[in-house]
Amino acid sequence: MMAGRTFGFKLAASFGLTLALTLLMTATSVLALRYVMTTKDDVIKSATTSLVGAEELSRTMERRIGGYRAFLLNKQTEWLNATNADRALFLTQVNNLRSSLADDPTALKLLEAVSTDEATHNTVVSDLITKRQNMAVLNIDLLNDPRAKPARDALLAAIDALISRVHATVDKATTESNDRATAAIIFIIGLGLVLIVGSAAVAWRLSRDLRREVGAAVGHIQSSSAQLEAAAAQQANGGRDQASAMSEITTTISELLITSRQIADSAQRVSKVAEDTADAARTGDATIDQTRASITAIRTQVDQIVQHMLALGEKSQQIGGVVDLVSELAEQTNILAINATIEASGAGEWGRRFAVVAEEIRKLADRTAGSAKEIRTMIEDVRGAVNTTVMATEIGAKAVDAGSRQFDDATNSFRRIAQLVATTSDATREIELSTKQQTTAVEQVNAAASDTARASRETEASAVQTRQTAAHLGTLSGDLLDLVGSGRH
Repeated sequence: MMAGRTFGFKLAASFGLTLALTLLMTATSVLALRYVMTTKDDVIKSATTSLVGAEELSRTMERRIGGYRAFLLNKQTEWLNATNADRALFLTQVNNLRSSLADDPTALKLLEAVSTDEATHNTVVSDLITKRQNMAVLNIDLLNDPRAKPARDALLAAIDALISRVHATVDKATTESNDRATAAIIFIIGLGLVLIVGSAAVAWRLSRDLRREVGAAVGHIQSSSAQLEAAAAQQANGGRDQASAMSEITTTISELLITSRQIADSAQRVSKVAEDTADAARTGDATIDQTRASITAIRTQVDQIVQHMLALGEKSQQIGGVVDLVSELAEQTNILAINATIEASGAGEWGRRFAVVAEEIRKLADRTAGSAKEIRTMIEDVRGAVNTTVMATEIGAKAVDAGSRQFDDATNSFRRIAQLVATTSDATREIELSTKQQTTAVEQVNAAASDTARASRETEASAVQTRQTAAHLGTLSGDLLDLVGSGRH
């Protein structure tokens, strides 16, 4: 077993470290080269702008001097235009140099001296040009004016001093750039040496760890191979015993498989009977539901009869009130008829006719009172019949309710029977399913036992092979120790 981190991890870490150092060197080299290139570009730019610009001043001024002297000689306008154009170009170049020499105060002072000397020289040249324009024939003294040469020499000297200063600045920048390039090269070489030393140290450390860890691993392998050889011998003996035991187990499982199949067939028949019983219970439940619906309809009709009989009783009471009113009217009419007869008797001849009418009214009132008494008697009979009918109907309704409750009890019993039958059917199905699963499991166990017996025989053969392999592994571990240079343990 390896101590600490795995060798693969150490190898990956070492490769990562070497790769990081290589990338660091590459990045540093690129940065150093870019720095050197930038410095060189600055020097080239300075030489292109400052030095070339200063030398252009000298050439432009020489062209102007030649131009105005040619005008003094031949008084041609083209030379005057040329010298004026050269002065304008000179002034433009001076302005451009001010921006490129902004970082060099000494060069700027020299440039200002050039500007001052040019202005002095231009004053002398302009005076000479004016005089020549007013002369028809050249006067040789004009060419030899004592002011022209000192002004020209002073201007050219100032330009030469500026050029010398720019040359010195460019040379200094070139030297500094070369020094930076040399330092960058030395730095890259030093970094490369550090990378080489680091890579060598990593390789030495990996080699040392490899020898140590492989040696330890080989020692474990040799020890394990000896143990493996002994275990293989025991395994071979155990494999033979296991094969014999598995043969006996296979015989027992075959008998269990036959029994499981018989139980499955019996459970299937019980499940069929339970399903038939459940169908019959469901049919009886439907019949009881229809009977309950009929009893409910009868109970509803009985309730309606009771309501109608009660309504008939109320109507008979109302008729009795009307009969009482009629009886009272008949009595009052009878009294009035008697009073009218008495009054008619006292009226003499004139009251006879009225007495006859009053008598007829009294007789009519008597018949009305008698009819009212008969109606009252009939109403009483009707009330008695209504009460009797209501009581009989209530008794019938109670009997219907009792029958309904008995049907409910019977329905609940049927439903419990149906539930029990359904439970029995489900349990039978579960038994059937479990038996089938058990049969399948037994078949699988039988197959597994056969496989195990075969595997036991194969294990016995492989144990012998493992013993031989363990012996060969010990030989290979010794060769591996010789390969890594650790010597044999």
